[in-house]
Amino acid sequence: MRKWPAIAGSLLFLAVPGSVAGLVPWWLCGWRVSDHFSDYLAMQLPLRAAGALLIALGVLGLLDSFRRFAVQGLGTPAPVLPTRHLVVGGLYRYVRNPMYVAVIAAIVGQALLFGKLPLLVYGGLVWLACHGFVCLYEEPVLRAGFGGEYREFCAAVPRWMPRTTPWRGPAQS
Repeated sequence: MRKWPAIAGSLLFLAVPGSVAGLVPWWLCGWRVSDHFSDYLAMQLPLRAAGALLIALGVLGLLDSFRRFAVQGLGTPAPVLPTRHLVVGGLYRYVRNPMYVAVIAAIVGQALLFGKLPLLVYGGLVWLACHGFVCLYEEPVLRAGFGGEYREFCAAVPRWMPRTTPWRGPAQS
């Protein structure tokens, strides 16, 4: 796949995590603020600030990962149009699944910002679904397609909890 079709395909596929992290939370809570997490006024502002920060970091991380898939990997995150090259730069130097982490961060951020416990539950269910997909489909396909390069990446970079320092393996641009 060439760069521009990869960019176009990635932009189209962005609707999937956008729906998971934006549309479904809106359906669940209407993006209305409540005080379910804390009756103490002193705790509401820090929780909401943390929520806004998680949302911002999640959106930025997701957009950066999608860009890397198109520009560096010459493909899309969609399984039907995969990358030609293993993407191990940017946030992938810290965590193997930054797209999923970004989506979950955005959901948890909304839970904190809006004070909605159902969004925390939803975030946990999304993480379980992502974990199952990663373990049962994505990692076996990547091992088969990228072999030793992917095994080296897996040995150095954690699946969910980011490293504190960037991995300095191959193709770290």
